[in-house]
Amino acid sequence: MLKIVALAGGVGGARMADGLAQALPAAELTVIVNTGDDFEHLGLKICPDLDTVCYTLAGLGNPVTGWGRMNETWNAFQALQLLGGPAWFQLGDADIGAHLARTQRLNAGQPLSQITRDFCQAWGVRPLVLPVSDDPVPTMVATSQGELSFQEYFVHQQCAPAVTGFRFAGIENARPAPGVLQAIEQADLVIICPSNPWVSVDPILGVAGVRQGLSARPVVAVSPIIGGTTVKGPAAKMFAELHIQPTAAAVARHYGARSAGGLLTGFVMDTLDAALAAQVQAMDIPPLVTNTIMRTPQDRLRLAQEILEFGMMR
Repeated sequence: MLKIVALAGGVGGARMADGLAQALPAAELTVIVNTGDDFEHLGLKICPDLDTVCYTLAGLGNPVTGWGRMNETWNAFQALQLLGGPAWFQLGDADIGAHLARTQRLNAGQPLSQITRDFCQAWGVRPLVLPVSDDPVPTMVATSQGELSFQEYFVHQQCAPAVTGFRFAGIENARPAPGVLQAIEQADLVIICPSNPWVSVDPILGVAGVRQGLSARPVVAVSPIIGGTTVKGPAAKMFAELHIQPTAAAVARHYGARSAGGLLTGFVMDTLDAALAAQVQAMDIPPLVTNTIMRTPQDRLRLAQEILEFGMMR
């Protein structure tokens, strides 16, 4: 039996996790999810990446937006708007139910990892999904307008301010959630999903023991940058504002080659970036060039199968 670990955040991470869940028996897949996006809003604990991954794996996700629930209703949100409440972060009715349950249990002292396991059982999610930590590690974005919380930057200000850096508050004291290091230690292959390297993957890598654990396992990353841009999210904009040309090769360089003290034993890039494969190979990172766009569940499965075959040879 194989043991595969996926590091995931955002819509790209959720879609890649879904492809792997189609390709593998549930017992062979563990998905470790970024919690740097987590925040409190209207008194509720909201975990955007965890929810996006879980909703997608459960078949409950909105296929158009990639986030939120399918067939969602908006009665509570519309009532909030009518009464002058903050309307910059959209919350659907079913989504609010999850946030209410999570917040109540967290306030009662239960850890996020156990709550996530119970939610997954209720939603019919069969692979193991783990938050990287039960300790808060909120992402703070240094910008031209000062330091902003991630959701303030990402949703409220729609990524408009220029980025100058990132900080993960409290990460130096954050402990990995139960099962995280064990899953990595037992992994035959770790796949870094096509998630934003700066704000979806780096918070995972920054939790104690995670990067060290990965250094002993085969690790393949999938580029979220295709043809100099991203399907979803601000990763390409962030690279450019940090004075790094946004390319698939820049993503490979961000993680680094295992032989040079980095993480990667392989790298997956889109056919649109085939001309950059030689640059990646020159970093001593073997590349796989293929179609990485995941428009349909079938695309996700095909890509997952290709990555698994490639990764297991590393």
